[in-house]
Amino acid sequence: MDFENNFNDNLEKENQNNITNDSMSNEYGEINFVKSEPLIKKPKKRRIKSVMGYIALVLVAAIIGGLTGSYVTANMLNAAAEKKAAESSINAQEVKINLTDDVYFAVAVAEKSQKTVVGITTEVERQINTFWGPQKRTEQHMGSGFIVDSNGYIVTNSHVIGDGNYKNITVSLIDGSIETGNVLWYDTNLDLAIVKINKTRLPAAELGNSDELMVGEPAVAIGNPMTLDLERTVTQGIISGLNRSIQFEDGTVIEPLIQTDASINSGNSGGPLFNAKGQVIGINTAKMTSAEGLGFAIPINIIKPVLTQVVTGGTFIPVYVGITGMDIETYEMLYGVDLMADYGVIIIETMKDSPAREAGLQPNDVIIEIDGKKTEYMVDIQKKLYEYQDGDKSEFKILRNGEELKLVLTLRNRPDGI
Repeated sequence: MDFENNFNDNLEKENQNNITNDSMSNEYGEINFVKSEPLIKKPKKRRIKSVMGYIALVLVAAIIGGLTGSYVTANMLNAAAEKKAAESSINAQEVKINLTDDVYFAVAVAEKSQKTVVGITTEVERQINTFWGPQKRTEQHMGSGFIVDSNGYIVTNSHVIGDGNYKNITVSLIDGSIETGNVLWYDTNLDLAIVKINKTRLPAAELGNSDELMVGEPAVAIGNPMTLDLERTVTQGIISGLNRSIQFEDGTVIEPLIQTDASINSGNSGGPLFNAKGQVIGINTAKMTSAEGLGFAIPINIIKPVLTQVVTGGTFIPVYVGITGMDIETYEMLYGVDLMADYGVIIIETMKDSPAREAGLQPNDVIIEIDGKKTEYMVDIQKKLYEYQDGDKSEFKILRNGEELKLVLTLRNRPDGI
C-alpha cells in the first residue's frame, strides 16, 4: 500500500511542535510530544527524604519505532545467510563483531543490524472541538521498531501505536516495501508493544542481556528521527546510567530505564539500542528536551517473557496479584512518615477475591522480595509477574509491623478490566 503523508497545514504545524505525552490518558503525541515535568530518581541505597533527590526533566517520548528482538539465534542466521541472500533483498547479512578488530564498532553494528529496523506509521482518529462543534480528525504518528522474529514479529513502544487507539498501522521495511501491522499486545505502563506483519523470512535482531550492562560501555541507537526520510539513522555513545526512574507530575512513573548519550530524537521511539556486539539491549523511549545527551531506553529483558508467549502462542495473558501500592520512598515523602524500611512497595489496598487477599496480604504490608528478587517499585512486581502463568505459585517476602514474613501466592490470569 502507498505510504503517504496526507497532513493538512494544521497537522504539519502540530508535528513540528511538542505535543503532550500523557500515558494515563493515552494522549501520546505525534512526531514530538512532551510529558509534563518529570523527575529522575537514582536508585537509592538509603532513603532520600528530600525532593532534591529528583531532577526535573521535560521528556520527549521519541516516536522511534520499535525494538525488534529476536528469538532466532545468530547461529540460525549464519546457517541460512547465503541461501536467504539469494532469495530476498532484505535478508540480513551475517556480521560477527570482534572488538579486537581494527574496525570502528558502530560501523559493524550498523552493518549487522540496520536491516532489522523498521519505520512505523500509525493513523489515529481523534475528536477535536471546533467552532462548528466536535469534529473527527485523522492524525499520523511516526516511530520506529525492530524485528525480533523472522516471521514478522516487531517490538516498539506502546505510544507509537497510539496505546491501542489506532485506526491503521503500516510498517516500512529496508527494501522499501510497506506492510500492514496488527497489534498483538501492548502495555501502556511499560510503554511496550508487539506488532505482527504478514511476511516471513525477515532479518531479525539478536537480543542481548540488559541485566549485564555496565555504565561506560558503548551503545548504538538506530531509528527514524523526525521523519522516515531519515530512516535508520545511526548514532553512537555510551551507557550513561542504569536503573533510572522518571516520574511525572501526574504520578506516572517509567522505570527502570537505561540512560544513554547516544542521540535520540523524535521518531526514534520504539527503536533499538544496541551494545558493541550488535545485540539489542534496550528499546528507545524518551529524551530530555532541555539538555543534550540525555536519552532513555527500556531494558530488553523486560519484554523477553512476553515475546516468548506471543511468538509461540500468538497472545499473552498476564497473571496478577491484586493490589494497589507505591514505592516506600514516594510514600514517605507524600505522607511524611518513616516506614523503617530501606526499600520495598507498600500495599495501599488489596482487591476482593484476588491472589493477594487469599494469601493474606494486607494494607500497610511492605513487599521487599518476590521469589528472592528484590522489589523496590510497583513495576518490579509487574515485570516479575510476566515470568509466570496461570496457577503458578510465588513466594512474597514482606515486612509487617517491622517483622519479616513469607507468604505464598497462587497467581491467576488477570481479569478483564484490571
